[in-house]
Amino acid sequence: MTATRVRVQLRDDRVAVPELRAGDALVPRILDVEGRRIRIALVGRCATLLAGDRVEVAVAVGPGVELELVEPSGTVAYDGRGAPASWAARIEVGPGGALLWNAAPFVIARGADVPRDLHVDLADGAFALLSELLVLGRSGEAGGALLARQRVHRAGRPLLVEDLDLRDAVLRALPGVLGQERVLGSVALLGLRPEHIPGPHATPLAGPGALARVLAPAVHCAQPVVEAFWREWRGLVQAAGTSTGS
Repeated sequence: MTATRVRVQLRDDRVAVPELRAGDALVPRILDVEGRRIRIALVGRCATLLAGDRVEVAVAVGPGVELELVEPSGTVAYDGRGAPASWAARIEVGPGGALLWNAAPFVIARGADVPRDLHVDLADGAFALLSELLVLGRSGEAGGALLARQRVHRAGRPLLVEDLDLRDAVLRALPGVLGQERVLGSVALLGLRPEHIPGPHATPLAGPGALARVLAPAVHCAQPVVEAFWREWRGLVQAAGTSTGS
């Protein structure tokens, strides 16, 4: 499938007209632009993920730009009847730039088989705030197979490297993995470490960053925790970006 591409740059201290390219699954639409800040929606144009689908998103944020991506609706990976479907995003953020992406729920229905890859490259002085809700199964389902991989680099050095293998329903139900929960909510603050990291949901990364996680039986149970961290850490990212851009 054709990749969805978003590229934003500054011109005369304001966001220039961005380069947007629609993919087969997602269409980028400008919501608003204010100075150095821009909001863009990723609008679904068809049912995804079906068997054999390969959804790809490429995002490039220029120096000094704050880009917020908005998803009006979630993603459902449907039963592929033995055929996998994949989702991948590659993100680059320049010095003093920031990406905010509060993703809609990503549901892995019964019978789905999904590798999900996220690659983030941050320049020195760049920031990103990413949140996600991974949901194993629709209502009443155990959910399909998910392999979620994250690779985050800052100034060329690893900041977060993670493989979350939830393909085996028996193993992921063990204590210390998911247990009986089916929703995993995450908020990743990248390029910036908060002075205070409240427990028990959050932990600092080895470099400048922090990761908050919550397990829950349903999306509405996980959302309050995810939204609380999102609001708090969003303010930190925007303040840091303003300071860098001034």
